[in-house]
Amino acid sequence: MRTTKDRIRHALGFEIIGLLIFAPLASLVFGYELHLMGVVALAGSIVATVWNYFYNLLFDHAMLKWRGAVQKTVPIRVLHALLFEGGLLLLFLPALAWYLNITFWQAFKMDIAMATFYLVYAFVFNWVYDQVFPIPNSVRSESDQQNDPSVLSEKQP
Repeated sequence: MRTTKDRIRHALGFEIIGLLIFAPLASLVFGYELHLMGVVALAGSIVATVWNYFYNLLFDHAMLKWRGAVQKTVPIRVLHALLFEGGLLLLFLPALAWYLNITFWQAFKMDIAMATFYLVYAFVFNWVYDQVFPIPNSVRSESDQQNDPSVLSEKQP
């Protein structure tokens, strides 16, 4: 499993890069001034950062319990991203409607657009993050490594 330091690096990196991409894009797409979308993005980032830390910690513990490992396949990454964004949508929708003084339906549509952006972004970011900062093999048991086809194929000529 990942360390607390690695989880913090992951969460902060995710949010900072996401802010730099999302705020200007949202301003352009939704027609609000950049500073308004910046506040929306920053508030969403704070909520998402806290949610990200606890969600990933819980998800990894669930994976260890149910699968015995934290390595994610593509289908598990898709499920991971969908559940994350669904939870975030429920947490952020009321604040978005209040701040922009829009209806819940308008906020829901905007939140769906934001979630769609972050769904794709989360999948790509997490995939790249795992390539740049892989989970150390020492975390996996020797029997897991012996039964893992990717590890076996690396040992064969």
